[in-house]
Amino acid sequence: MPATPSHPAAPTDGPRHVALIMDGNGRWAEARGLPRAMGHREGVQALKRTVQAAPALGITCLTVFGFSTENWRRPAEEVSDLMGLVRSYVASDLKRLEREGVKVRVLGRRTGLPADIAAIIDRAEATTAHNDKFVLQVAFNYGGRADIVDAAQRHIDRVLAGEATGPLDEETLGGGLSTAGAPPVDVIVRTSGEQRLSNFLLWEAAYAELVYQNVLWPDYGPEALADVVEQYRNRDRRFGGRATPNAAPALAAG
Repeated sequence: MPATPSHPAAPTDGPRHVALIMDGNGRWAEARGLPRAMGHREGVQALKRTVQAAPALGITCLTVFGFSTENWRRPAEEVSDLMGLVRSYVASDLKRLEREGVKVRVLGRRTGLPADIAAIIDRAEATTAHNDKFVLQVAFNYGGRADIVDAAQRHIDRVLAGEATGPLDEETLGGGLSTAGAPPVDVIVRTSGEQRLSNFLLWEAAYAELVYQNVLWPDYGPEALADVVEQYRNRDRRFGGRATPNAAPALAAG
């Protein structure tokens, strides 16, 4: 349930659930005089490196922002290339993910997706559904606002069908989100130096730590992820409570 944990981890503990806004593919390509498509392809390799590195750092769930509801506004050629990357990523890596115990979950709306992409998503989820060593959540055709609206609509539909009664509360709304069932998000990371959430995990971000890294996504890998873990360990997470003794002054207002 995406809610405040009842037993917050100690400041020295590492994050269990890391969410990544994989930003900078286009700038990486442009800096090298390459087409943006090459940046996206190198970004897929960075994702593979990052997923493989995560378990050794104590991370059990990784959520990545693959394609937003707003990305449909990009040029048709770029959208087509991004869809092609989904096809190639699943084709090249699904067997390894299944073998290594990774459960794949895809967050976001399925309506409006090309039929073959929807089928690929269904196959990836079905093939890995039995795995329990690690969870990879891919936010695809996803928007934080849309996800909250969809969760509220699910509750309305259940009320109208006579399947639910009573007011809509945080627990019920959280249970209708596409992230329901995943552990709380400990830290949200954005690469490339940009500092905004861009409609990613808005509900889940309530008490997540935020880390901004000045590295373009195609250059990402184990070192950068280890830096996230180290930064997290130096944070003082209070979930609205009082600061712990000896907490850094800069963190006292969070």
